[in-house]
Amino acid sequence: MFDVIGKRNWFFLFSGLIVVPGLIFILLTPLTNGQVGMKFSVDYTGGTVWEIQFKNPDASVADVARVLNANGIKDAEVSEDTAHYFTIRTKETNLLPAPTPEPTPTATPSGSGASASPTATPTVSPTATPTAGPTVSPSATSSASASGSSAPSATPSASPTASASPTAVPTASPSPVPTPAPTGYDAFAAKSCDRHIPTEGVLAKVATDLQVDPALGPISCTRQETTVGPIISAELIQQAVLLILLGSLGILIWIGIRFHSIKFGATALAALLHDIIVVVGIFAIMGTFLGVQIDALFVTAMLTVIGFSVHDTIVVYDRIRENKARHAGEPFDQIVNHSILQTFGRSINTSLTVVLTLTALLLFAGASIHYFILALLIGIISGTYSSIFNASPLLVVWQLWDDRRRAERMALARGGRRVSG
Repeated sequence: MFDVIGKRNWFFLFSGLIVVPGLIFILLTPLTNGQVGMKFSVDYTGGTVWEIQFKNPDASVADVARVLNANGIKDAEVSEDTAHYFTIRTKETNLLPAPTPEPTPTATPSGSGASASPTATPTVSPTATPTAGPTVSPSATSSASASGSSAPSATPSASPTASASPTAVPTASPSPVPTPAPTGYDAFAAKSCDRHIPTEGVLAKVATDLQVDPALGPISCTRQETTVGPIISAELIQQAVLLILLGSLGILIWIGIRFHSIKFGATALAALLHDIIVVVGIFAIMGTFLGVQIDALFVTAMLTVIGFSVHDTIVVYDRIRENKARHAGEPFDQIVNHSILQTFGRSINTSLTVVLTLTALLLFAGASIHYFILALLIGIISGTYSSIFNASPLLVVWQLWDDRRRAERMALARGGRRVSG
């Protein structure tokens, strides 16, 4: 029988070798002002994201970056996915013009008679000399101006006659030649493709220069055009931290109530903290050396990892509680070791099915969710490891320390009674 609890110090050492480097890079993020450690996308820093596709299949990231540099956008990060979409990320938020508010319509007071509209009462000047029509008599003029009503004017207006206007002769236009509708994948691509090219702001000038560049050519599709302001990015950071803290606190409270001991909840939370540091630390290392950024999907991946890790831990803890009742009187470390071995196959099989699915997605899914899948994959593997080799051994260490402290207090109490006797 494999003694997991007996070798717990080796498992703690292995976890330390993984956690400590990642924790160092996490702590270096605020100390170096983001130069080392985690790299945040425009979702959390503010900026502009523009995803485009060119008709030229030979377009390259270097050519796009060259045009951006020529337009004064020096901090842009350009990447290309498997569908040949180029993602342009920059911290500048003034590339798109600010939307102008629509004018608010004002209410016009309604009336009757001549006051209904300004043009309802014709005004005729007695000194005006009309260029067409008969001359207006003075009596007619004074009558028309004095009445102030919508009566017919004294000066008749000339109306066009049928002979005055030319007769429109319809000309036969050649009927367009019908083009065959795209089918299959071409129909799907044409339907999902949106060729929206900005016409105002700095991004419009960039779009023009990209399309006239001989190495790039015209833009065929636009997939995303987003600007995130610093206020929205700060709110997203607060929401992400709040979600993780509330989720962890709820897990601690629920497990403590479910197992009638704070030890179970605290050790499960410690294993959960291990998984969070592992995932965030690996992304901090990759952000330092590979430029990998943390976006909004990363928070979704972390919440999923939290739920999966705690689920696996509860499976082991539930078996420990059952074996404590069945094998009352046995040492606690042996009960925990039996429980781990009894649930080991179930934990590995459950995690393996998820890992195989995530591996397939990592290899064949689009680049837009590439790092989201990678965060899930790292978190699932770490969660399975921590549930078996960290959470349960930590529970044993705490219980043994508690038993030792209780035994010392009892020994002191017996010694005190013997001295007094």
